Amino acid sequence: METDKAIAMLAALAQPTRLETFRLLVKHEPEGVPAGELARMLHVPQNTMSAHLASLSRVGLIEGERQSRSILYRARLGAFRDLTLFLLKDCCGGNAELCAPLIAELTPCCTGAAGAETLDDRAL
Repeated sequence: METDKAIAMLAALAQPTRLETFRLLVKHEPEGVPAGELARMLHVPQNTMSAHLASLSRVGLIEGERQSRSILYRARLGAFRDLTLFLLKDCCGGNAELCAPLIAELTPCCTGAAGAETLDDRAL
């Protein structure tokens, strides 16, 4: 990942509503959440939510799929994985012992075959 892309993604997440939107979409993987439901869940006006969704979509963190009269949004876990790997690329100067606690804390949420499949299936 290029630095400019990482900066754009981090900038998009550096706003409370967009960060909560992304986290909510991650929780609802792989089903996704309709735009109107996201607005209701986060108590945000629909036009404001549309602007936030456009920002997250523009940098590639989420994607929308039209379903009848609504748009279903999903987190792009492959893009998030790439961002995370970019941030951790040279973790602790390559000293695995220093990075082990960080990796251990990330692992519990994603243990088991189902979690690994979801991440791989959503790769860019």
